[in-house]
Amino acid sequence: MEKIDNLDKKILSILSKNARIPFKDVAAVCGVSRAAIHQRVQHMIEEGVIMGSSFNVNPKSLGYNTCTYVGINLDRGNMYKSVIEQLMQIPEVVECHFTTGPYTLLVKLYAQDNEQLMNLLNIQMQSIPGVVATETMISLEQSIKREIPVIYEEGKKK
Repeated sequence: MEKIDNLDKKILSILSKNARIPFKDVAAVCGVSRAAIHQRVQHMIEEGVIMGSSFNVNPKSLGYNTCTYVGINLDRGNMYKSVIEQLMQIPEVVECHFTTGPYTLLVKLYAQDNEQLMNLLNIQMQSIPGVVATETMISLEQSIKREIPVIYEEGKKK
């Protein structure tokens, strides 16, 4: 992955606040052409600096009222790839991290209610070969959600 310059950082800063902003508006803020913005964004996508774009769907609008984090302990740490393959088959699992600390894996999932959560934990997750224990933490409220800040030097183009 190439290093990005100050103009790229400024573009990222603008887009991370509003990914739907027209390139002509980004160009006006940055003082360059719309074509230059398009080329730079395309290059950052190809280099893996920008990893996709998406809409954030409110899970509650789809009936998923419970956000839960599950710490998973495995029989052996080297089993994590096969366990992740099984977790990928559970659509309610939206994130999974291989971690240090008290858990081998930390999973974020959404459930419609406590009954579904119990099924996800007791039937689906705990029956995966290698899973020896789970610890569940229900999120009462998401207080912060944001992208990592993009720092750039104001007035500096490159």
